[in-house]
Amino acid sequence: MENFLQKIKTAAKKNPKRIAFPDFAEARVAAAIAQIKSEGIAIPVQTVIDPKKYSARLAEIRGITLQEAEEKLIDPYYFATMMLEAGDVDGVICGPNGTSRERILPALEILKLHRVSGFLFMVLPKTVDADAANGGILLFADCAVNIDPTVEELAEIAIDTADSAKKFGIEPKVAMLSFSTAGSSNDPHALKMREAAKIAKKLRPDLEIEGEMQVDAALIDAIGEMKDPGSHIAGHANVLIFPNLEAGNIGYKLVERLAGAKAVGPILQGLSKPLNEVSRGCSVDDIVNLTAITQLL
Repeated sequence: MENFLQKIKTAAKKNPKRIAFPDFAEARVAAAIAQIKSEGIAIPVQTVIDPKKYSARLAEIRGITLQEAEEKLIDPYYFATMMLEAGDVDGVICGPNGTSRERILPALEILKLHRVSGFLFMVLPKTVDADAANGGILLFADCAVNIDPTVEELAEIAIDTADSAKKFGIEPKVAMLSFSTAGSSNDPHALKMREAAKIAKKLRPDLEIEGEMQVDAALIDAIGEMKDPGSHIAGHANVLIFPNLEAGNIGYKLVERLAGAKAVGPILQGLSKPLNEVSRGCSVDDIVNLTAITQLL
């Protein structure tokens, strides 16, 4: 577990970047900033709000008046996002104050390139069955943004998460999760994941993406061979795409709390520049780890 996170930190230290913390006064964030400075992971930047500084640019982006832009920029998340858009910082870590919507909305309005989604690195402990761990690092998506994604959106999420895995040296093997494997059910929910896999493979034939697939078939060699013989992914998946946000959120928290995995993220995809958020229940280490990852995006 620690080897992966340590490698991320080591890479971040080679070229520390300016990271803004809108919640810099919160106790855990303040402690994380001190640790980040001590370890040389990043260059923390506090957000000193000046509503007039970015108002003209925000008004241009959103098609609103200067007054409306200034009112938005009183919000530290809007202000930090505009710092990032302007190039005054290289990344932003939002939270743990506020709700997820409050933290992410400015990024969706200002930095969105295409469908935004969020994945988590699930860093598994050595006590987990090696057959299921598939290298010890799994990516779960979407666990942050899309409540009930369409077939096309699921395909896009799968592609983006596979590309994110590659950024961190992980060769992606993507399973589109369902309660069905390889046509064992023709229920509309299973068909949705099957069709999403087809679309993703058509768009990106260079990626290994299969589905629909049950999670045990995706992770366990013997079960994968039994339920989907001949599959390149079954039993070997390291990128798991959940059918909706409810399943993704439940799934990652079960693995985190019962298997002792370290959940790092969510890490947002589909933005023009790196902005991420920590949950309200985060630890100091969570903030430090996400800061290191944000530097490498």
